[in-house]
Amino acid sequence: MVKLTMIARVTDGLPLVEGLDDGRDVPDSDFYKQQVKALFKNLSRGQNEPSRMSVETGPYVYNYIIEGRVCYLTMCDRAYPKKLAFQYLEDLKNEFERAYGNQIETAARPYAFIKFDTFIQKTKKLYQDTRTQRNIAKLNDEINEVHQVMTRNVQEVLGVGEKLDRKCSCNHLFPVLNIYVNTKQLICAFYTCFRKLNLPTMTFLVGRLMHLSRGQPDVQSLNI
Repeated sequence: MVKLTMIARVTDGLPLVEGLDDGRDVPDSDFYKQQVKALFKNLSRGQNEPSRMSVETGPYVYNYIIEGRVCYLTMCDRAYPKKLAFQYLEDLKNEFERAYGNQIETAARPYAFIKFDTFIQKTKKLYQDTRTQRNIAKLNDEINEVHQVMTRNVQEVLGVGEKLDRKCSCNHLFPVLNIYVNTKQLICAFYTCFRKLNLPTMTFLVGRLMHLSRGQPDVQSLNI
């Protein structure tokens, strides 16, 4: 089933329309809506993504088309036929261009064309049941083939930026990690000395452990 529909301007990622009752039956719908906005921002950076693509995320798939500097996106269950999802987007695109084509570039605020939701809801109802005669005919129509549409995982599309952010956010942990590693080495050495009853070395190790507990990460390696 169609779960979520959003339309955005590609040049800056500005959301133009969102289905008002979308996501009500989707757990963590706010998370997926934020992920869609991140996809729009990614497209606005000029990542040279295909004009049609499917992006898998959890139990769902984002399907989108880009035309006239506008991205039309819908989130569906993974089992929902891709052909119907893209035909649904084509219907939205054709009507949106007819109604607002000359206003898209001048839109200055988010969701400037929210009235288009009426058409979204009406059209979505036509595509919800894949077993209707109308939708079966669309599935059998070879004109609407989507075999060439690329499918990627959302981590592939958004993961580069996330990995960089995670790397930066972990820099402050390096001293702590050094303490952990050195402490682990000392504990292993301490255990070895205990087994050998090497008391002078054990005394030295206890002093080193106390040194580490005060937050000093630069412990020299021990050869015992």
